[in-house]
Amino acid sequence: MTSTTEPAEPLSVEQLTATTLLRFATAGSVDDGKSTLVGRLLHDSKSILTDQLEAVEHASRNRGQDTPDLALLTDGLRAEREQGITIDVAYRYFATARRRFILADTPGHVQYTRNMVTGASTADLAVVLVDARNGVIEQTRRHAAVAALLRVPHVVLAVNKMDLVDYRESVFAAIAEEFTAYALELGVPEITAIPISALAGDNVVDASANMDWYGGPTVLEHLETVPVSHDLAHCHARLPVQYVIRPQSAEHPDYRGYAGQIAAGTFRVGEQVTVLPSGRTTTISGIDLLGTPVDAAWTTQSVTVLLADDIDVSRGDLLVPSKDAPPTTQDVEATVCHVADEPLTVGHRVLLKHGTRTVKAIVKDIPSRLTLDDLSLHPHPGRLVANDIGRVKIRTAEPLPLDSYADSRRTGAFILIDPADGTTLTAGMVGESFAAPQPVKDESDDDGWDF
Repeated sequence: MTSTTEPAEPLSVEQLTATTLLRFATAGSVDDGKSTLVGRLLHDSKSILTDQLEAVEHASRNRGQDTPDLALLTDGLRAEREQGITIDVAYRYFATARRRFILADTPGHVQYTRNMVTGASTADLAVVLVDARNGVIEQTRRHAAVAALLRVPHVVLAVNKMDLVDYRESVFAAIAEEFTAYALELGVPEITAIPISALAGDNVVDASANMDWYGGPTVLEHLETVPVSHDLAHCHARLPVQYVIRPQSAEHPDYRGYAGQIAAGTFRVGEQVTVLPSGRTTTISGIDLLGTPVDAAWTTQSVTVLLADDIDVSRGDLLVPSKDAPPTTQDVEATVCHVADEPLTVGHRVLLKHGTRTVKAIVKDIPSRLTLDDLSLHPHPGRLVANDIGRVKIRTAEPLPLDSYADSRRTGAFILIDPADGTTLTAGMVGESFAAPQPVKDESDDDGWDF
């Protein structure tokens, strides 16, 4: 490994503003070289500081290694370094001249499935690593299944350690074919396979001279050029109200604005909107963006919306176009990943947080638990324990305007919270999943519900 070169000139504020943002997550089994890939990506793109590299070199020497162990750039916990595995989600922020990145380095162990769900839940792309010597294994299929469940738009299959199989094209082709067929069955919309050696740096940032049979992009080239649909202009427009702004000052005596971050779509002045769950309709009379009036605003922008009519709107309400309003319901069916150590059971009383709204709820039924190894369904398990993925039916105390997670990852998602101590129990995705169970007839009587 060559020593690091002088760091590249830092990007200016103008350059950073002009570039798009890509959120991506990495996943791989133990010893697939995932943390090494992340370290190599940061190192070769000159996205690490000199003192960081010196610290890694020092730690590597203490472990008897002649060259820096780039995995130490992400495996920050002492237990991770001692065991050589990734336990927690490590977030890294870096940028090139073409794009800004938020990287979530997620663990691959089955007992840390909840950590992968956390890291991949907001990702635009997932990088799944495979050891070229082992091919597609059980954990590889599990990672593909989680990416499919979370509707990650782009998946990269990084076939690592090609140097240990003499850079043979036939090995790469067989692994890529097997993984692609499986991922397409799950409904993954786009798969890109790249042969790499994270340790040697082949096809990570720079093209490999050892694999002239490969004509595709390097990992970084793909990350820099993959389409990112942050504007979501064609999605259902949704604005969860976070705060009501009423200055009541001499300058703004009658100002009443409703602030929040647009979750999806575009809002325009003059557009008729509906406030949910109340169902009242009005018209947008103005939109303020960073204190400046604008005619339109779109996804991820934080805005203040002014309405033509003085109606009751408060935190937790959802502003939507009147012609494209989602139905409201108190009965939620969803795929969930249980993240708490305490089991989730039928009859469990919880708080359900959707957007900026939190309501009381009861777990009515757990129709099935999903086995990620073979995508089989265990019917009516009665409870979900940590890292379990399953189907649930929930009854809420108040109606909620819910989109399907397949239509909107922002407004189709929710979390369940322990009302006693505020602990997050479960992450949920509204609607059907790729492994949705057959409808289970619920013979219980609803008369016992207290809301």
